[in-house]
Amino acid sequence: MGSQYVMIRTPLSITPYLLAAVVVAGGFLWHEGDIAAVRIQTQGVAAIGGPFLLTDQYGVSRKSADFRGRFMLVYFGYTYCPDVCPTTLAVIADALGKLGKSADRVAPIFITVDPERDTPGVLKAYLKSFDPRFIGLTGSPKAIAKAAWEYHVYYRKRPLAGGGYSLDHSSQIYLMGPDGKFIANYDETLGPDGLAAALRKYL
Repeated sequence: MGSQYVMIRTPLSITPYLLAAVVVAGGFLWHEGDIAAVRIQTQGVAAIGGPFLLTDQYGVSRKSADFRGRFMLVYFGYTYCPDVCPTTLAVIADALGKLGKSADRVAPIFITVDPERDTPGVLKAYLKSFDPRFIGLTGSPKAIAKAAWEYHVYYRKRPLAGGGYSLDHSSQIYLMGPDGKFIANYDETLGPDGLAAALRKYL
């Protein structure tokens, strides 16, 4: 399922207004160099997030419950991403630097949507250039698809001329509370100062 659509699910009782919020919270598609998203999204209106069991960049199994008691800053992307992923990770890293010791309460988590190429070793080499606090997670295509489903993340493999592939994917930073529940989501256009200011409200 790693190369298929990840559909956005909604509760049966959801109203049209909440449905719109769910779509916004799921993120907007990053495609061919263009991204459009609201800088800070609505809080608490969508069932975003859920349990996952994946493998970190050191080969250690990590589950969502491991991060209870800390805020999770979750971003889905892939290491071969040319623009938005490195830009977003740099924004997160810089924002954490601006938080000082408060950043210890935050677990910055990068979940790949490209498990075929993003092995633990690849994630380790990639993330060390951003911030040693990053937790990179990969797993089987099925496990990645499940995690993406829980966070309403869209991704799709796009073949390239001459072989190889890229991935279209939504690009949102999800803030989850110490109880594992969704608080808010942001995008990289907020910048390090804006993201740090947004996080300080909860830290």
